[in-house]
Amino acid sequence: MKLKIAVLPGDGIGPEIMEQGVAVLNAVAEKFGHEFSYEKALCGACAIDAVGDPFPEETYQKCVDADAVFFAAVGDPRFDNDPTLKVRPETGLLAMRKKLGLFANVRPVETFAPLLHKSPLKDEIVRGANFVVIRELTGGMYFGEKYQDNDKAYDTDIYTRPEIERILGVAFKTAQERHKHLTVVDKANVLASSRLWRQVAKEMEASYPDVTTDYMFIDNASMRVLTEPTFFDVIVTENTFGDILTDETSCITGSMGLQPSSSLGEQTPLFEPVHGSWPQAAGKNIANPVAQILSGAMLLEHFGLKKEGALVREAVMESLDQNVRTPEIQVEGGRKYGTDEVGSWIVNYVKEARL
Repeated sequence: MKLKIAVLPGDGIGPEIMEQGVAVLNAVAEKFGHEFSYEKALCGACAIDAVGDPFPEETYQKCVDADAVFFAAVGDPRFDNDPTLKVRPETGLLAMRKKLGLFANVRPVETFAPLLHKSPLKDEIVRGANFVVIRELTGGMYFGEKYQDNDKAYDTDIYTRPEIERILGVAFKTAQERHKHLTVVDKANVLASSRLWRQVAKEMEASYPDVTTDYMFIDNASMRVLTEPTFFDVIVTENTFGDILTDETSCITGSMGLQPSSSLGEQTPLFEPVHGSWPQAAGKNIANPVAQILSGAMLLEHFGLKKEGALVREAVMESLDQNVRTPEIQVEGGRKYGTDEVGSWIVNYVKEARL
């Protein structure tokens, strides 16, 4: 298969983990006889520094022209503490989602047996947890009308019926492909937007009779994902709630450096780790590349390359079993591998694997 991939390393640790992600994709292409080509593009703080725009038109065009976008992370502390700034690295991320029509963020959450000890939660609580969070990505407060002066500020949490129907459609179909259990997370006891979400979901239930659908307020869901994560199969929720909930689930895996994601919609699909740019670690060769590499596995699987994706996952699991890990997930007394060493180990595993 031929794939044209737009590569957006972004800021902070992004270039380091992206290098490993691309190296693994290249190993897969060589192993299975595929042809992957790459177009690198700027986004985030590095794009602001270069051209004054966190998501330049040239980057957008490269994304549109590609079969997939492979993205790392954006963010820079220079932009964090000045509330008057109108242009920030993260505004580029929002622009990318909006321009590419990426309305569905799909985040798998699962435990890794060798790393159960890294979770702050008890083994018996997290063992066997395996669910997917589907977050609406282009609506809600992040994109609604905004206002700020010295005395007043507001963000508008607005959703339309078509926006809700399309993300719920993705969620119901995902549940059909898994264990046929969907949890709709909202705040319908307080928010009008959530009441519309619940109304539309109730209407759509009849079209998916094989799916068991339940409803949960966000405050309850925030507790249940940590106290009873094995209850869930597929969770669907709006933008803001989803942003918070998916970061919270890193407590289950033990590290945000292990969680991949995909963003799907109207144009080119995007694949990225859920973590941020961790600028404090940039250039130190300590960042965990596993989430980036697993995002590459999701990319492969999206295009029907199931065996290829499975081999990448197998390589990652074997690296964890063999304690080939970056410092934040290494066992006590274990060798602290660098970003490049973990990536190289996984590349070699892919190359040497027997098919």
